[in-house]
Amino acid sequence: MTKMIAGQALVKVLEDWGVDHIYGVPGGSINHTVEGLYLEKDKVKYIQVRHEEVGAIAASADAKFTGKIGVAFGSAGPGATHLFNGLYDAKMDHVPMLALVGQVPQENMNTNYFQEMDEGPMFSDVAVYNRTVTTAEQIPYVINQAIREAYRQSGVAVVILPEDLTTKEIDYVPAKTPKIVKNTYSQTINPEDVKNTLKMLKEAKHPLVYAGRGLLGAKDVLTKFSEQFNIPVMNTVPATGVISTDHSNFIGTFGRLGSKSGFEALQHTDLILFIGSEFPFARFWPENVKIIDVNNNAYDIGKTVDVDYAVIADAKSYLQALIDTKETIPAGLWLKANQENKANWDKWLDKLAKDDSDGLNPETITNKIAEMAGPNDTYGVDTGNVSEFGVRGLPMNHNQRFAISGLFATMGFGLPAGLAGALSVPDAQAWTLSGDGGFSMVAPDLITEARYGLPVVNVVLSNERLGFIYYEQVASKQHLYGVDLTGADWAKVAEGLGGIGFTVKSIKDVNETFDKIKELQASGNKKPIVVNAVIKQDDPVATAFMPLDPKLYGQEAVDAYAKKYHIDVKEQPSLGEILRSQGDND
Repeated sequence: MTKMIAGQALVKVLEDWGVDHIYGVPGGSINHTVEGLYLEKDKVKYIQVRHEEVGAIAASADAKFTGKIGVAFGSAGPGATHLFNGLYDAKMDHVPMLALVGQVPQENMNTNYFQEMDEGPMFSDVAVYNRTVTTAEQIPYVINQAIREAYRQSGVAVVILPEDLTTKEIDYVPAKTPKIVKNTYSQTINPEDVKNTLKMLKEAKHPLVYAGRGLLGAKDVLTKFSEQFNIPVMNTVPATGVISTDHSNFIGTFGRLGSKSGFEALQHTDLILFIGSEFPFARFWPENVKIIDVNNNAYDIGKTVDVDYAVIADAKSYLQALIDTKETIPAGLWLKANQENKANWDKWLDKLAKDDSDGLNPETITNKIAEMAGPNDTYGVDTGNVSEFGVRGLPMNHNQRFAISGLFATMGFGLPAGLAGALSVPDAQAWTLSGDGGFSMVAPDLITEARYGLPVVNVVLSNERLGFIYYEQVASKQHLYGVDLTGADWAKVAEGLGGIGFTVKSIKDVNETFDKIKELQASGNKKPIVVNAVIKQDDPVATAFMPLDPKLYGQEAVDAYAKKYHIDVKEQPSLGEILRSQGDND
């Protein structure tokens, strides 16, 4: 038993749970939590961000990169409301996060005091655990329970702390209960589910795996399953990396952020093994496709698409049970055709990367990052067209980690995720990929990267346009309004905020600049880097609907689409054409 202020005891609990850094901005209503951080500064690193939103997004990204809880704080009133964007990102993508929220002293609550708000109801929708402490002595217990619930429910825990309580001295006794965050035993799988799944897989002519975040950390198992059963694999965007992006059985993803190979596979599949996901765009999959839905949360089964067979199970354990049957499905034309289609798509992206005759293509940048990326690097990818380039081009072929704002899709995610990557995986390079729209929302926190010596490489794809929304306005025949951006010299901004800036406009610029970045990395550089990549304004190829099969869509539609996106249909035949050329007439 040790006497200490409750604010310090709070931080002691964080230490016990393995938290080694926390983000936030000091304020009058959270000062003694900050005092606790000072008293424990050798154990928990306080990261002073310039906006609470950045801290909250970074905490969410911490959880996405590592699986460990991310922690951020804000003071009463505006400090609390600024946290919401990051909290909802964590909620929507089901990652554990703790928000410490300041409150005015108890004697001033309910008196219309300065910055006083009724904060509990504010967080009722976003939080799986939402409590206001009422005594100083209960603070360690409540923090402990909050972290348990954040892990147990894979969501946001909020603890509201009246400032007068964190100032009080209490007797602190560390909890003895082990810090267990998940079931470590192998879940028992119903043999009947395994038997029925095998039957459906063997009866299917064109089976497909669609993997979600529930399989993160199970790359070896998913890969083994795909190889043993010779089934092509797609993944949701937030699950990028569940299978190596250079594996021959990986064929991409579906939708606006997808690939030709992913879109076309869905047009020809007759069975989808939909596993570990609540993919919201599954409702746009073709009808009359059989679906086996595997999820450890019964609520998520059938939530976005009607399914034919439901399995409540841990995704990894379920695939392992299928592997353990020693059954197999012979490799056939279906797998071969999908592999060929994906290889053709990759070649086309490489072709774009080598062409700057009409301006710089983003593929040039992602190819260069792929050349330089180390096996444990982290990628923080922002929202917008930049998401497409990141998903299509960043390598996830070793132990790299990928974080994106998946279901909430908040702009401004990239730079805070870079902070998280550099802090959570300090022995690897942190990369961020942002558009100029998203980057401009959070650019001041380059100061934070500079302050803590975090040499994040922040790539800004600058085209002075909100490209994703521009495309939507064009598609819906709206007036183009509000989607043009006033440009900025992000390289100079970086220099003004304590970093190093480069501007690139051509392949030659890119090669020279990234050579300089290599030299900086080799010399032990500790400053953040910004690459202001001035790209052409063309839309990335639209993959949500790709009418390239004349049998399905007619030659006129094929010609129009190919002309718009400069696709040589001889180099990129449709999956249907590849199948038919191999004798599979679908």
